[in-house]
Amino acid sequence: MKSSKRARTKLSLLAVFATIFMLFNQVSFAKDISSEQAWASISNGATLIDVRTAEEFAAGHIEGAINIPFDNIVNGISKLTLSPDSEIVLYCRSGRRSGIADQSLSEAGFTNSMNAGGFNALKDSKP
Repeated sequence: MKSSKRARTKLSLLAVFATIFMLFNQVSFAKDISSEQAWASISNGATLIDVRTAEEFAAGHIEGAINIPFDNIVNGISKLTLSPDSEIVLYCRSGRRSGIADQSLSEAGFTNSMNAGGFNALKDSKP
């Protein structure tokens, strides 16, 4: 009986670790770029999207950015006139939500979206 309980516990732990690994691995597929690369893309006409909440956006954002919260990115971006190969630069507070948004856009068929990371780093590196 004890060995059966141990086996179930080990299987449960394995399932938890596998789930955590998959969640973190999912974000790692995002195309992360440096602030300098982001500004180069923006200056060449890329669409800049702030994926933070409306409240965060209202408190301060990068000029020219469009606010589409990360949990609504696919629906929100469909309202813009962007082709699937349009250059899209995403940012949030730390880079986590923009990474998730980047992955969502990739899964929706957008081939040229990029995660520029956090707002402050991007703002502070503006040329």
